[in-house]
Parts: sequence; C-alpha cells; structure tokens
Amino acid sequence: MRWMLNHREPQGAIAWALGIIWLLFIGAIAFLWKLGDVGLIDETEPLFAEAARQMTVTDDWITPYFNQETRFDKPPLIYWLMAIAYRIIGVNEWAVRLPSALSAIGLMALLFLTLRYFSFSPSLPLSTPPHQPQKNTQPPALKPWIAAGLAAAIWALNIQTIAWGRIGVSDMLLNACMGGGLLAFFWGYALQDFPPETLSGKTADYAPAGEAEKPDKSLAFWLRNQGFWYGLFYVLIGCAVLTKGPVGIVLPGLIIGSFLLYVGKFWQVVGEMRIWRGLGIFLAIALPWYILVTLANGQTYLDSFFGYHNFERFTRVVNRHGEPWYFYLVVVLLGFAPWSVYLPVAIARLRLIQRDRLRHQPRFTHLGIFAFFWFASIFGFFTVAVTKLPSYILPALPAAAILVALVWAEFIFKPSPERGNTNRKMPDGFQISLIANWALIAIIAGGLYWVSQTLEPDPAMPNFPAALQESGLVWRGVGILIVTAVVGVLLLLRRQNRGAIALNIVGFMAFFIFALMPVYLLVDTHRQLPVRQLAEIIPAVKQPGEETIMVAFEKPSLVFYSHLPISFFRRSTDTRRYLQQVAQENSTPPQVLIVGYPNKIKGLGLRESYQYQLLAEAGNYRLIRVDKQLFLPQKNSGN
Repeated sequence: MRWMLNHREPQGAIAWALGIIWLLFIGAIAFLWKLGDVGLIDETEPLFAEAARQMTVTDDWITPYFNQETRFDKPPLIYWLMAIAYRIIGVNEWAVRLPSALSAIGLMALLFLTLRYFSFSPSLPLSTPPHQPQKNTQPPALKPWIAAGLAAAIWALNIQTIAWGRIGVSDMLLNACMGGGLLAFFWGYALQDFPPETLSGKTADYAPAGEAEKPDKSLAFWLRNQGFWYGLFYVLIGCAVLTKGPVGIVLPGLIIGSFLLYVGKFWQVVGEMRIWRGLGIFLAIALPWYILVTLANGQTYLDSFFGYHNFERFTRVVNRHGEPWYFYLVVVLLGFAPWSVYLPVAIARLRLIQRDRLRHQPRFTHLGIFAFFWFASIFGFFTVAVTKLPSYILPALPAAAILVALVWAEFIFKPSPERGNTNRKMPDGFQISLIANWALIAIIAGGLYWVSQTLEPDPAMPNFPAALQESGLVWRGVGILIVTAVVGVLLLLRRQNRGAIALNIVGFMAFFIFALMPVYLLVDTHRQLPVRQLAEIIPAVKQPGEETIMVAFEKPSLVFYSHLPISFFRRSTDTRRYLQQVAQENSTPPQVLIVGYPNKIKGLGLRESYQYQLLAEAGNYRLIRVDKQLFLPQKNSGN
C-alpha cells in the first residue's frame, strides 16, 4: 500500500508487504483454519444458518423464518450474507461462518491501518511537560508498524475474538460494522489537523512543477479525505443497525458523544460531520428493511423485535441470562487473556485527569483517549443491562487491543535510562502487569486441569469425559501454558521484558493449534456428529406427511441438516400431551418419528421396545417410529 503511495520509498513497500503478510497469517490461523471442519453448534448457530437457507428456498428476503415460524430475533444482514455465500459455495459450514470470519479479518485490517498512522502520537505529548514545545514529533521508523502489528495480533489472538469469529451468528458482523464505523469516525476526526504529507508520502519540499494542479485520485487521496471517512462511518453504522438493531447506533452515539464532550469539540465536530447528509446515508441503508418487515408482519414484528429482543433484554432477565454486576470483569479478564492484565496500566498512562492539557493537543494524538471512551462506554452500558451474555462485550475488545498495543509500543520504544542499557524504563505499573501476565496463564492452566478432572457427563455426550482423558489433550494444553508461564518468569528475572509480547503470541497460538482446536474437534465428534447422522437418516425413512418430534431438548441443527421441519418439546410430559391430542384427532399418517434419549423415550410411557420401531441409534440418541394410537388414554391405561 505504501508502495502505491510513493514509489520512491522501497523500504516503505517492504514494510507494507510484511504488514500484509502478518495480517494474512494471523487471519488465516485465527479465523479460517479448519473453519468448516466442525458442524454447526447447537443451539444458536443453526438458527441463523437455517433462517438464511430458508431465504434461498422461499425467495422471501424480508421475513426470516426458522422451522416454519418467523424469526424476529435479529435484522437480516447476517442472513443475507449467509444466503449469498450459499449461492456461491453451497449450503455448508463454510458458507455459514464465512461472513463472521471475513468480518473479523476486515476489522483487523482496519485496526492495523489506524494504528499505523496514529499509534505514535498519543505518547509523545504525554511525555512533554505542559507549555513546552515538542522537540521532535516524528516517531521512530518502526514504532507505528510495531504498534499496528501488535494491535492486530492482540485483537485477534484471544478466546473471545476467535470464538465469535468462527461461528455463524451476528455478533462478529456487528463488531466489524460498529468497530469499523468507530475507526472511520476517528479517521475523519483526526484528519482535521493531521500532517497531510504523512499520508501522501511527500514532503512539502517535494512537489514537481505542475503536480499540484493534477487531480489526485490515488489511494493517499482517499486516506486523507475527511469526507470519505465520515461517509464510511455512516455507512457502517447503518449496516450495524441492519445487523443487530438499535444498539448499532445507540452505542456509537454514546461513545462518540462522551468522547467529544471530554475533549470539548462536540459542536465543532458535529458540524464537520454534516449530520443531515449522514442521516440520509444512514436511513437509506438501515430504514427500508424495517419498513418492509413491519408492513409484512405488523404489530407481531414490533412487539417481538423492539419489545422483547431489545427493550426487555436491557430491563429484565431474558432466557435465564441474569448475571452479577461483576460478570463482565470476569469475561474480559479470562476472555481477553493474557492481554487483559495490561488494561489498567494502559488506561492509567492516558492521564485522563489532565483534561485541560489533553483537549488542547492535536486531534491525531487522541487515539488512546478515544479507545478508552469506546471501551468504557460499552463495558458500562452492558454492565447496567439486566440480561448479560459474554458476546455482548465483544465490541469493546478492539478498543482494548488499541489501549494495550499503545502501552506496549511506548514501552518497546522508550529511550533507555542509561547508555548501552538494552532494558527500557517501564511505565508505572508495567512490572506488576508482567507478573500478573504469567500468574494468570498459570492459573488458567490449573483451572483447565481442575475442570477436566471434575467434568460431569453430559447426556448429549456421556462418553466425552473419558475420551478427553484418553486423548491427552488436557495435559498437552496445560503443558503449553505452564511452559509459557515459566519462560515468562525467566524473562522477567533476566529483565528481558520486551520478549513477553512475542512469548504471549507464540504461546497462545501453540495452545490454540495444538490443544484448543483438537478439543473442539473432539467435542464435535461426541456432541454434534450424532445429530448430523440422524439428520441424514430422517429424510430417508420419513414417510409422506409423517411428523418428526424431538423430545425433551432442542437441537436446531437437526432442522438445518435434515432440511425438514421438526417439532421440539422441552419436556416428555408436554410431548405426551401433544401426542394424545393428535391421536384423538385421528390425524394421518397414523405414525410419528421421535428423536430422544432412551430415558426420555421411557418418559413418554414407551417402556418396552416392542411398543415402537427402532430405526437408528447415534451417540446417545435414538430415532424411533411410534403408532399414535398408543397415546390414547384407553390404550395407555395399563402402562
């Protein structure tokens, strides 16, 4: 990219080439490697996948359906992208998850680009005493590249990001749209006083005669075009609302509003953003579908989507997802490990209490401040919300990655206190963070071992605990983490602290590749494979008009893989009452297919094998055919 901007700088071309290779490497490992090797994970992922498949079957791209019922949980952008992927590469796991994976990679690339240009600036003014001119505003040549590479790796290489970047639901797409929109806003905000030659690759002295008069439509032109970035912000926020609903604009509004009030530039920036033009762009993207789906479904849609899935989730516990107030502290600490331990020192280095000085600095020095308001607003918003899920905090992680990358870049490139001393003077609290880094990894290793030893058999995969022990994967994962922690302690004792960042990256990737992914595949074999096997059998044995019932639990993947409607009942008693009803109605055909565990089948009153026809067994599931007349009260009295 730099090579395209300035052919006279081959070193810049090499740096961009290495940066692109780094992004491709991280993205391939974190989000694309074995993406389609694991079946869809019940319960949420197949709901999205099947709703998207139904769009390709019915050609109704307005009202989402699952299992012959409307699904108003989420707006349609994720369904549309999955459906397009189905048309291109077929109906499979790759197509389901590709929108999430590409969204993650796209956001990672924009993070890299942003840190490449704005990472050096926040630390320089903070190290300069007030009212004294800066002697040098140019960063070390490698500093922005290192910071950009770190931000990309830190954001991608953690459990939270990898988990949601490899699953076919709307969370990563929302994260990319919202995060990309916020980064686009910061570009527009920062370009107001950003040195233009920094993006053009040309200094003021280098301007051949007549060149200034030529229209500039190069990549550099778009990078330094403030209107382009503000326009991209409106586009992406419109897409965020089309992905998850009102939260797609409420959170960015909260973040940007609080940030602008802090730096004292609210009305000035609002004027620059051309709000009315932006509102037109936003509404043109977000509004049409909401109008069409309301016209098609009326009050039913409004009550379900805006009432239940938005307002009620914020104000009361939905689906038993109520958690204590400190829930997201734990989620960030473990889900963003090991980088989470550096967040306190990263926030402290911003010196936010020195507001008067910060607000008078150039805008392009405000990336760290903006990242803080980004992280704090999302963290605070969902802490206040009554319904809590781990995925809700995902949009805060790009900001967390920016904060941690900035503090690491400051430490790596901080001048040595003594001539010839290779150690850098640490920011306040950094030593404690390093100790916490290796302690947290050791604690996680111990926790994994403890969980593996106390794992209770799941009815869906009763043999999994034994299989996990026999595989040796737990010991492999614990060993990788312990070795990482021990080497980290040795680096700490030898004062080779800059190696900690590389050790974290290498250790996490080794843990992911050699332990976590094999366990993931093992879980799929025991938990999801039996459902897929039955889904292949059901269409082959199902008679015309014959109903299929899943008793006592819900596995939506059975619908996706069988391409058939399935009736789900949470309890055996509910299933029995339903079968008694249809038997009394003398509905045809006279038989029904039932999927369930052996004990749940007994719970229906079918205690003897001669009362039903066993068609297939897979894992702990049975597929049987039963005569409905068995459930008539007079037929059942002797059981």
